Amino acid sequence: MDIPLRTHATTQDRAAPLRYSRTWDTGVSSIAEARDAVAALLARARPAPGRRPVQDAQLVVSELVTNAAKHAPGPCALRLELLPDATALRISVTDTSGEPPRRRPPDPRRVGGHGLHLVAMVSRGLEVTWLSPGKRVTATVPLVAPDAG
Repeated sequence: MDIPLRTHATTQDRAAPLRYSRTWDTGVSSIAEARDAVAALLARARPAPGRRPVQDAQLVVSELVTNAAKHAPGPCALRLELLPDATALRISVTDTSGEPPRRRPPDPRRVGGHGLHLVAMVSRGLEVTWLSPGKRVTATVPLVAPDAG
């Protein structure tokens, strides 16, 4: 007599979520390193995101890490976490500044100061968590079109 066999995935059977973290003791040494980390992490995602979402995520990480390096003295950290089913990438940057990120009024004649506007355009909002000392700024970048996820 054959007995039907059912299997159930346990927590240990599931693939571990894709994550990356890096801490810099005295400011960020390389924005390019942060962008490369995004590309390397997303290259391992399944399903693989398209080229545009990878570029959007790299833009967001560049802006957030640049702001930390520019406006916060001391150590900072980057954390990347791929959300389930590779639907989005959560990007968190921690720094020692107690000042909130501020969007400057748009000015097409100004060079620079447009980064947070770009982050808002390509991500699902911007979240600030206050720490002692400093803050963590988190943006979630969609990796699939809203109707595809």
